[in-house]
Amino acid sequence: MGLNNKQIVLRPVDVALLLKKITPAGYKMNGKQLAESLGISPAEVSVSLERNRMARLVDAGKSRVNVLSLKDFIVYGVRYCFPAQPGALVRGVPTASSASPINETISSNGEKYVWSDPHGSLLGQAIVPLYGNAVLAAKNDADMHALLSIVDSFRIGKSREVKAASVEFEKYLNKYEQLKQQ
Repeated sequence: MGLNNKQIVLRPVDVALLLKKITPAGYKMNGKQLAESLGISPAEVSVSLERNRMARLVDAGKSRVNVLSLKDFIVYGVRYCFPAQPGALVRGVPTASSASPINETISSNGEKYVWSDPHGSLLGQAIVPLYGNAVLAAKNDADMHALLSIVDSFRIGKSREVKAASVEFEKYLNKYEQLKQQ
């Protein structure tokens, strides 16, 4: 029995890698640069790109993100594949509707969400980040922070937050499409 008989399962880092690839800083990065920016190994990048290729989220050359497929997956699937539940009050880095760009369009009615980090700027309910090094990736790239926060809005948000996240995610996808054409 070969690899064809093994079910491929996406991992949270696969989504993070695709998010990085649609940022202005990440769309032209090579594997080593992607690994460094995401806090993962180059081998993990390679395996992740292969899973994303098999899921048809990147092209056959593993260089371009399939925008329509990624949009469908983030908008309709991420909350089911990688659900999140708000936890205890902790100090951390803002996410979901507590972070930019979502917090610029809607108010969170006093609810604050964070990724736990002792050096964080906000006290809020802890959300387990999409992947282990999300805080590092977010601190190094404002666009990555925004995209991870948008994804967290899909993971935990109510309809109002999901609607705002859809609008903001569409903006990033449009920017990526423009970058590809340059």
